[in-house]
Amino acid sequence: MVFILPMVTKFFVMGVYPAYEQIMTHAARMRARTRGHFTVPLVIRAPYGAGVRAPEIHSDSTEALFTHMPGIKVVCPASPYDAKGLLIAAIEDPDPVLFLEPMRSYRAFREDVPEGKYTIEIGKGKKRREGDDVTVIAWGAMVPVAIKAAEEAKKKGIYADVIDLRTLYPLDKDIIAESVQKTGRTVIVQEAHATGGLANDILAVINDTSFFYQKAPAERVTGFDVPVPFFAYEDDYLPTPARVLHAIEKVMNF
Repeated sequence: MVFILPMVTKFFVMGVYPAYEQIMTHAARMRARTRGHFTVPLVIRAPYGAGVRAPEIHSDSTEALFTHMPGIKVVCPASPYDAKGLLIAAIEDPDPVLFLEPMRSYRAFREDVPEGKYTIEIGKGKKRREGDDVTVIAWGAMVPVAIKAAEEAKKKGIYADVIDLRTLYPLDKDIIAESVQKTGRTVIVQEAHATGGLANDILAVINDTSFFYQKAPAERVTGFDVPVPFFAYEDDYLPTPARVLHAIEKVMNF
């Protein structure tokens, strides 16, 4: 008996839009609809995000459209090592997985990746930097931005916990709560525009798990509530290390 796993590759996340109805009403609901008798082991690879100066729609960061869809997992690696481990985990997962590939990270840096098989558990984030003063949460192409801001903050005597979510749904609530309860201050870096974004769900996690630990209101550093601009104008839209550093200083000085 031979089992064939479907893997769909879209050149940009916008290519998923026409299939959204089928993903939402069928693929994501099959396990619940059949009371666990059937699942849809489907992987959808979708390059997404700005930073490559693409034309209209190509640079969207619409991950929240899918994280609000129970039944499908959403992962987003920030490094080559994580990309391989998460992709293998997605292939082995019995349910549909949206594998978001931040285009800005393509060829951005090199990293040693083992030749053998390994997986990274879906639903688990990772700390990229350790600190006791402030928690900075990011994913995808915003992780290097967050790390750069944390390095600049360190020069000013501010030490940041930098969390790379890696999985956007289901969120790793434990790593978020543990860090926020330690630092009491939070900055969330999101490439997408502010309204309706994943950062809002992260704020809800913080409110539910760590409300009385907070020393300052959490800050979001996001894109603006406009369509992603064309070509070089993307640079004015995207969060930058300077904007993240400003948010870090704001929560520290509250």
